[in-house]
Amino acid sequence: MISYARLRDWTLLLFCNLIWASLPSLFKLVQQQMGPVCAMFFPLTIATFLLIPLVRRELRVKRLSGQAVPVPPRDILQFILLGVFGAVVAQLFVSWGVRFSPASNASLIYLAAPIITALMAHFLLGERMTTIRWISFALAIAGVVECSGINWKGLNLATPKFLLGNVMFFLAVNGSAFYNVYGKRLLRRYSPLRVSLYSYYAVLGFTLPIALYVEPEGFRNLAHYSLRVWGGLLALAVFGYFLATIVFFHVLTRLDATQAGLSNYLIPFFGLLIAGIFLHERLTTFMIVGGILVLASTLLITVYEERRRAHQAGPVHS
Repeated sequence: MISYARLRDWTLLLFCNLIWASLPSLFKLVQQQMGPVCAMFFPLTIATFLLIPLVRRELRVKRLSGQAVPVPPRDILQFILLGVFGAVVAQLFVSWGVRFSPASNASLIYLAAPIITALMAHFLLGERMTTIRWISFALAIAGVVECSGINWKGLNLATPKFLLGNVMFFLAVNGSAFYNVYGKRLLRRYSPLRVSLYSYYAVLGFTLPIALYVEPEGFRNLAHYSLRVWGGLLALAVFGYFLATIVFFHVLTRLDATQAGLSNYLIPFFGLLIAGIFLHERLTTFMIVGGILVLASTLLITVYEERRRAHQAGPVHS
């Protein structure tokens, strides 16, 4: 029988990737009136202010129970590494990359995201690739290729014209993988709320001078943004940087980074669903079949593998 806890984790991963699939459209919306740095900085600032009272409440409870422990300097450095080399690299380079390289290149490069996550998890966390994980990866890659609509004829990975954009996409993939893997390492000692907030402090401290220098007009025009753009900024903050991040980190406390990272292959499929529902774009049979393969791969690696691991460890009493 499928464990309720694992089915819940699988559902939560679907929820997170559904949100992340909508982010490119939201970024495109807000960048009608601001640059890519401000498009990341403003919603992340809002998300940080949403996190602060929650973390303060958590720390207050810990202090009352005598469990509060100050953050040592060594961990402060790790949060800076997580924010700068994880979140900043992942967000900024994808925002800039779309200006220099076609979407077909990005689609192919992003196939490497869960694989890079698995490699980092192996070296940083000691996770290993099992037979089930290899099968899940094969199913997921086949499904993404089937449903992503990659324009194989339009691929230009080696052309100097697109080289800068391709490098930015690849760096963004590595930044995202690093954020997930190194974040799990910190989750061994800190709650998902604290990991999110402390890493965001590092991101804001790093990107604020960049935003002020590169895009000062973004701050001067704050009062003139349209309601549509403000709606996009709030949606990015609440759903992308606040809710999805916290939920994903909660799941990451129970699953390996490799397992959770494979779910990122759901993003192209959910992107197609969103386009089909809201933009009335046509969904082909191949796209639907590809999506089913990706769903099956995430179900296999999150639910079946944990069930098999529990069975090998011995009977579990509920």
